[in-house]
Amino acid sequence: MTQVSTPITREAILGTLGHMIDPATGIDVVSAGIVQGIVIREGHIGFSLEIKPSEAETKEPLRKACEDAVRKMPGVLSVTAVLTAHSDQPGRAPAAKSSHAGHNHGTPPQSPKQGPLHIPGVKAIMAVASGKGGVGKSTLAVNLALGLSHLGLKVGLLDADIYGPSLPRMMGIKGKPDSRDGKKLLPMENYGLKCMSIGFLVDEETPMIWRGPMVQSALTQMMMDVEWGELDVLVVDMPPGTGDAQLTMAQRVPLAGAVIVSTPQEIALIDARKGLAMFEKTHVPIFGIVENMSYFISPGSGEKSYIFGEGGARAMAARLGTEFLGEVPLHMNIRETSDAGRPVVATAPESDEAKIYIEIASRVAAKLAGKSARKAPSISIED
Repeated sequence: MTQVSTPITREAILGTLGHMIDPATGIDVVSAGIVQGIVIREGHIGFSLEIKPSEAETKEPLRKACEDAVRKMPGVLSVTAVLTAHSDQPGRAPAAKSSHAGHNHGTPPQSPKQGPLHIPGVKAIMAVASGKGGVGKSTLAVNLALGLSHLGLKVGLLDADIYGPSLPRMMGIKGKPDSRDGKKLLPMENYGLKCMSIGFLVDEETPMIWRGPMVQSALTQMMMDVEWGELDVLVVDMPPGTGDAQLTMAQRVPLAGAVIVSTPQEIALIDARKGLAMFEKTHVPIFGIVENMSYFISPGSGEKSYIFGEGGARAMAARLGTEFLGEVPLHMNIRETSDAGRPVVATAPESDEAKIYIEIASRVAAKLAGKSARKAPSISIED
């Protein structure tokens, strides 16, 4: 595809949007001050229109018109325009009931009514999640996806962490995705995996200062506006926690299941239980729990040292009645290959470290084989 190299500026985008009139007010969107968060990355554009929650449905035609107008600008390859809703009651966030007893960690706040997401050609979607950051979830997601590919599956990998995307670096992929028609992006590829991340569209040092609805919309578009082709499974590397991105996936995507990642120490296990409870409440099957950084093997003696405690995730899995998928050691080779964009399963599949990931992948593959397509759940809120 021949790309036009015409520079695109924020002022040019605002100039185009200045001609977009909101029928409800008779005022253009720029003069109304609702255009926010303009992001420009080598022909790929993103911005939001700030509205009231009650206007979400009526403003959709305006959003689409603004998106189409910017897409027609010279040099534009793709556009992501989203509606960002503010609360009608200032200072009041959507409330979620919570309880510290058993698995009742609160019912997720209800999102606007939207249809389920079914990605053409993708047989199954699975999430790799954790309750907190810093537990090595992305490293596990990348090597698990590569392990599934090693077993003969056609695999895609989606980086759902809008604020801290790591997939471009960990997969050793540079550049930006192309598009055949200016509407859908072609996934980036390396080591036999089809990949997509917001990190391909913005500079690594650029902070993503986006509100929740914009994050949800960007995540939806990274799933639906990408030509994934035929995949046996799409592995989604979830951001840590139980926020907007996780709820979007749990509520709107027919997930085949979720893998929960934790480290052995109790503080990480507490948060992992919250993540597991969220998937249970949205009726997403739990494939099992992986304990990362389980132990350190001394290079000289080969002795195992349980730096963060021993067997915490295994005990939690037994207590909660879910499968324990395996232990991944704290190993220098895993860290070095991940930082270098040369994941250990791809570059050293015969190594002891890679074999651990492949064994976990085989257990997950068995789970996938036993799951049929699941309808996206309906979430109800109790007052």
